[in-house]
Amino acid sequence: MFNFLCQRRRDKQLREFKMPQAEWRHLLAQPIFAGLSADEQERLRELVIWFLYDKSIFGVDDYQLTPYQKLAIAAQACLPILNLGIDSYGDWQSVVVYPSSFRRSARYTDHNGLAHEQQQWLAGEACGDGPVLLAWPDVAQSLRGGGYNVVIHEMAHKLDMKNGNANGFPPLHDGMSQDAWTLEFKRAYLDFCRRVDGGEYSPINAYGAQNPAEFFAVLSEYFFDLPWLVRDEWPALYALLVQFYRQDTLARMES
Repeated sequence: MFNFLCQRRRDKQLREFKMPQAEWRHLLAQPIFAGLSADEQERLRELVIWFLYDKSIFGVDDYQLTPYQKLAIAAQACLPILNLGIDSYGDWQSVVVYPSSFRRSARYTDHNGLAHEQQQWLAGEACGDGPVLLAWPDVAQSLRGGGYNVVIHEMAHKLDMKNGNANGFPPLHDGMSQDAWTLEFKRAYLDFCRRVDGGEYSPINAYGAQNPAEFFAVLSEYFFDLPWLVRDEWPALYALLVQFYRQDTLARMES
């Protein structure tokens, strides 16, 4: 009964929502959405409508968001779940947007067991038991491509967290091999860290060497934006990302 009622609400929202056509066409023309077929664009549109209905998207304090800003956030957020469904985001409710980068306190323990607190300026954060935080300038920049997408990065964290803390091992679909994911992800992560630590060049953002969770999130940015870089660096891991996201982004862009 719950699923039936939920579907009725979704159908009603799809019928009643008035998509701003000029803004939507502008968004679809951005590099991050390159290669989407007409069918994929329509499914993305439906996901975006439900995202805007289901999630609270608001500015911090007195920062007022325009309808376009909300639409741009929703469109980028829904790209990773194009073939996974909106229920993939069913365990959280809010997106909080800042007018610029924001400062947060980060706690960590050093190798001597001493606790420290450090202030960091962030472009985004996915709270494990709460909202997604985003800085609008970085959201806008993410639309332009180039391998940087703070929205997809934080959504990847949210997907990673669905089976606990973010650790680079999201819940895999039926038919996916946990052993293969562990082997290929660990192999790629250690290779990447070795290269970053040794000062070797990599086309992938060095921030991914922070920990396995950041590696997964950074790879997800490139998978949707510059997928050939992931394929060329770690072809076996690229194939696993295709299985996880149920999208072959490189094939889509090359078609």
